[in-house]
Amino acid sequence: MNENINKTVEFRDLGRMDYQEAWDYQEKIFAEIVSLKIQNRNLPPAQQALTPNYLLFVEHPHVYTLGKSGKPENLLLDEKGLEAHQASYYKINRGGDITYHGPGQLVGYPILDLDNFFTDIHKYLRFLEEAVIRTLAEYDIEAGRIDGLTGVWLDHIVQKNPRKICAMGVKSSRWVTMHGFAFNLNADLNYFGHIIPCGIDDKAVTSLHLELGKAVDENLVKAQMKKHLAELFEMNLIE
Repeated sequence: MNENINKTVEFRDLGRMDYQEAWDYQEKIFAEIVSLKIQNRNLPPAQQALTPNYLLFVEHPHVYTLGKSGKPENLLLDEKGLEAHQASYYKINRGGDITYHGPGQLVGYPILDLDNFFTDIHKYLRFLEEAVIRTLAEYDIEAGRIDGLTGVWLDHIVQKNPRKICAMGVKSSRWVTMHGFAFNLNADLNYFGHIIPCGIDDKAVTSLHLELGKAVDENLVKAQMKKHLAELFEMNLIE
């Protein structure tokens, strides 16, 4: 537990970045925060350094990622198929199964020391989902959760045609988080046809532009998401 609390979060928009490059970037920041926490444990409170927090937004070229609990057979493309679709594939260290990232999708990587906020991974995931739900409400779209499934869903109550609009997958060590959420804004959903998304084969995937019937201003959505995340976590978000 941190003796000194830091609720300041530095926001960085990485633009479009290769998945491996972004992963390495996350890992570097993550490792630095964990290392600082370990150093602080051996110091009196007055000498402990504040642990920093970051919120990264990024867009990836076409890529499929498989989490620790995922099944490789949920990727329906072989090596030639990946090459034909100009997509890459990575096995990674987050929770969850397989998912897709690509152009038109807002990917958010909060790298937070939860000792600065609250030490509850369940609450952390619910807050990420809630930020997306509140953002969708600004477009008069009702969204929510489905019991037993992570992420944000449309038609989550009656479930005649439930469809996921935002996927989640996180890692936490010593209460420091990495990975995060993938929010479909102007995404090409054809790429989801080459996987069993998150291992769920009986529910659809959607994108905000399809629900609205028009292209989405992605910069506006980014601003809305930043606002809601800052409110929910009571963070001081700086750029």
